[in-house]
Amino acid sequence: MKAWALLALLPLAALAQGIRPSQDYLSPTLRAQQEDPSRHPGWLWVDEGEAIWRQGERACQSCHGDIAGMRGVATRYPAVAADGVLLNLEGRIERCRVENQGQPAFGLESEALLGLSAAVAQRSRGLAMSVPVEGAAAALLEEGRAFYEARQGQLNLSCGQCHDANAGQRLRGDMISNGLGTGYPAYRLEWNTMGSLHRRLRACSLGVRATQFPLGSREYLTLELYLAHRARGMPVEAPGLRR
Repeated sequence: MKAWALLALLPLAALAQGIRPSQDYLSPTLRAQQEDPSRHPGWLWVDEGEAIWRQGERACQSCHGDIAGMRGVATRYPAVAADGVLLNLEGRIERCRVENQGQPAFGLESEALLGLSAAVAQRSRGLAMSVPVEGAAAALLEEGRAFYEARQGQLNLSCGQCHDANAGQRLRGDMISNGLGTGYPAYRLEWNTMGSLHRRLRACSLGVRATQFPLGSREYLTLELYLAHRARGMPVEAPGLRR
């Protein structure tokens, strides 16, 4: 089967499992706001990220050209680097900054990294997720799947018990989605700022009274890979807007 034909089937496969794009679970008001840059506060981070892209003697732009050339990049992350390390988009940016630009890392959850990640991810908005899971990524994908399916914490809940079995139901006034990471970095109204997917995963861990792993941990990276694979064929929404 040709690659384009296989890609066309992926959204159907996801929908057959009841997995829907995260935007389907937003209220009409929030969804409209997410699609309107003039009403979406996350665009302030996108603007800042675009400025960072051009800054410095060894700017991102000096190697990669205009940031418009990043179209499609976010659909392929997390990905396994040549040295076998699993990197999400933030990790890829941090590694490039240290190794190629000779600059100190921004730091996870920093304003600069969130802004640059949002600016890069925004270039893939509307494109279908297509994260590679062959080769070295296969074993890491299974780690993420195991994490997703494991019961955790004092509440003894797995990710799937909320995001598969109860998707579409309400919890604390919010709609439970399928738990995809396609909107991150996202501006969350409850945070009143932009945040990463790993920050959201830590909040989920706290919610079920389970161990909160560090930002950038192997546990959350492999889970992010599995969530990205679950989202194959679904549109990138970053920067998302969440309640």
